[in-house]
Amino acid sequence: MSEDEQTRRWKLKLLLDESYEWPCEYLFKFIVPIDQLPHIVIILNGFHIIEKPSSGGKYISVSAKKVLTSSDEVLKIYESVKVIKGIISL
Repeated sequence: MSEDEQTRRWKLKLLLDESYEWPCEYLFKFIVPIDQLPHIVIILNGFHIIEKPSSGGKYISVSAKKVLTSSDEVLKIYESVKVIKGIISL
């Protein structure tokens, strides 16, 4: 992990800890190419997931929520989904 990535991760962790009281329900939002949907569904196993296809059918919006116990869990999910080709984290 580069120094810039470490700094961004640290800042996000601080922001999450200032904004949320753990444990709490956390909502993730992603946009993924439709062919990558199975990959994100595997990563988000156990989450309540809502999918909404784009009007053109090439992408799908994925909202996923679950009670998490810490900002570290949130960061772990963001790290896990980074490997999905074409994903956009919102």
